[in-house]
Amino acid sequence: MGGRRMRIVDVAEFYSPTGGGVRTYIDRKLEVAEQLGHELFVIAPGPEDRFESRRSGGVIWVRAPRLPFDANYYMFWDAAPVHKHLDALAPDLVEASSPWRGAWVVAGWRGRAARAMFMHADPVAIYPQRWFGGVASPERVDRWFEWFWRYLRSLRRHFDTTVAGGHWLAKRFEQHGLGPVAGIPLGIDRAAFSPDFRDPALRARLLEACGMPQDAKLALAVGRFHPEKRWPMVIEATVKASKATPIGLVVVGDGIDRARVRRAAAGQPNVHLIPPIRDRPLLAAHLASADVLVHGCDSETFGLLPAEAMASGLPLVGPDRGGFADLAQPESAEIYRSGDTNAAAAALLRLLARDPAQLRTAALQAAAGVRPDVDHFAELFEHYRTIADRALAGGEARP
Repeated sequence: MGGRRMRIVDVAEFYSPTGGGVRTYIDRKLEVAEQLGHELFVIAPGPEDRFESRRSGGVIWVRAPRLPFDANYYMFWDAAPVHKHLDALAPDLVEASSPWRGAWVVAGWRGRAARAMFMHADPVAIYPQRWFGGVASPERVDRWFEWFWRYLRSLRRHFDTTVAGGHWLAKRFEQHGLGPVAGIPLGIDRAAFSPDFRDPALRARLLEACGMPQDAKLALAVGRFHPEKRWPMVIEATVKASKATPIGLVVVGDGIDRARVRRAAAGQPNVHLIPPIRDRPLLAAHLASADVLVHGCDSETFGLLPAEAMASGLPLVGPDRGGFADLAQPESAEIYRSGDTNAAAAALLRLLARDPAQLRTAALQAAAGVRPDVDHFAELFEHYRTIADRALAGGEARP
């Protein structure tokens, strides 16, 4: 990457050691920042004030209250400690990686650095479109929640740029007046995932844990136990499909929706729940050793886990909306109507009826179209350099 070395600070409201995709993304960003010659510091709320050194900079934990509805996370409250750290770091650019309290803390800082808002999620799709999906179209729900889009537009005026992790999501935000939005598609760590990590012994243990014979199909579901992931629906659909062909389902994760997930799995001998897998090589072995990844979330920005599954040679079954649908290819995936249990079960049976070798080959070919994550971060940092240079030169005012 050309250009000068930068110091970037990410005020990351939802960064947590026990978090999901945001944690994985930011940890990788810290690694790649060092490779590309930048300093990156993360300011995150936590149970105590402390500093965690990383080669590119580090994580600054600011003591904060726990988030009431999710014990994995804490919430920024007092802006002063964050502003003090920003003053001391004197960054070239400050990124807010959520549109909530953290973004307003960044907006209220009096420093001269450029400011970027990275939209890791689509809040309207995650919550109201899911809540009201049975009675209204997504477009109608968007209209009902115009007040929220006004909120985002008001917040956007305090930032020099808005970034989304995919072109389709950038267009969606632009349609609601947040533009221009820089669509910078995410990527995957290609070296970490491969069919070569297939482990027959691991596969045998997982099928045994599901009470299934060794010639049964092994389905995998991976992600936070959160309502947006729709794991109870995934479990019900897989159990329904298993009436027609032997399928063992391993669900990997934990989170605030654990009670509903456990109820859905209770009494289903072919469903096995295991805790989140933090060890990346072990996760890669699970992906490479399964027959299909079953996905339920229709509000993702990109679909990082499905992309990693494809790079492992694993075909996919998932919903027809969101980052998954944007990523999946018909040669290696089956799509179903979002939230429809019967349609998900039928899609799973369609995929398992196809030739496994052809599916794996097609999954690898589809994964080849997903760029390495180093390329994503290189483009992101280059965009940030342009924005920071413009702010340094006293360029365009914020919208």
